[in-house]
Amino acid sequence: MKKVGSLLLMAILGGAISLGAYTLFIAPQPVEFISEDSEMPVFQTGNMPVYNNSPVMEAGDFTLAAEKTVNAVVHVKNVTIYRGPSTLLDFFYGYEREQKAQIGTGSGVIISPDGYIVTNNHVIAKATELNVTLNNNKTYEAEVVGTDPTTDIALIKIETEDKLPYLAFGDSDNVRIGEWVLAVGNPFNLTSTVTAGIVSAKARALGGSNQSFIQTDAAVNPGNSGGALVNTEGNLIGINTAITSQTGSYIGYSFAVPSNIAKKVVEDILEYGNVLKGILGIKSPRLDTPYARNNGFNQIDGVFV
Repeated sequence: MKKVGSLLLMAILGGAISLGAYTLFIAPQPVEFISEDSEMPVFQTGNMPVYNNSPVMEAGDFTLAAEKTVNAVVHVKNVTIYRGPSTLLDFFYGYEREQKAQIGTGSGVIISPDGYIVTNNHVIAKATELNVTLNNNKTYEAEVVGTDPTTDIALIKIETEDKLPYLAFGDSDNVRIGEWVLAVGNPFNLTSTVTAGIVSAKARALGGSNQSFIQTDAAVNPGNSGGALVNTEGNLIGINTAITSQTGSYIGYSFAVPSNIAKKVVEDILEYGNVLKGILGIKSPRLDTPYARNNGFNQIDGVFV
């Protein structure tokens, strides 16, 4: 009886193994086809549809602002001559290191018909020679009138007998978060490039500095520095200056010096030769310091001196 039971158990087990092997290796597998009608998950925020053809969602016409701006934005080339580091053998044998030219590029904005151009200080810093190319491909030598490293604003000038197209400073205090703006410059030596975005934030501080920036999502890349940020009416509301990126190229955030700050720097340079800065002369404790906690300053309305 035990022998019959063992044979029956082995038969059942062998059948199960055979059936499993057939199903796994021989039997045709079902194939799932995804047609164009298949629905994919869509994630929305708020109650607005993903696509909206209403006038509120449509971008404005940027052509007039772009045409007005591109002719007032220039390409700035910075040529720096330097020598390699000297060694003790160079000094002993009287060798001189070969001079090398390092070229940097950026953008600038013409702000007067007689050739004054505002740009970033880091675009023209340590320049041995400065060349400015207009949108009509005419090139001029430029000289530095004055700089302010704190705000990263510089004023340069070219000499020409022609009246140049220019942009007047707008009032950056009137800029509103969410309004459309254009960034005009020369990224990667691509002259007269226009990109569009919106104002993402105002009074943005970077790197712990006291400098205030306009943050936008208009595409800005290396070479855009010193270029124009304008509104849809073509008013100069900022000088494109910086991006935040782990790659060195645009990833969605760009920053511009507000036009009111740039205008003040330019006016001081022209009138005084440097930039005048006010000092309040007081020091206010932060709420997260031991001094504030020890004195019970949990909340301050105003300034505690």
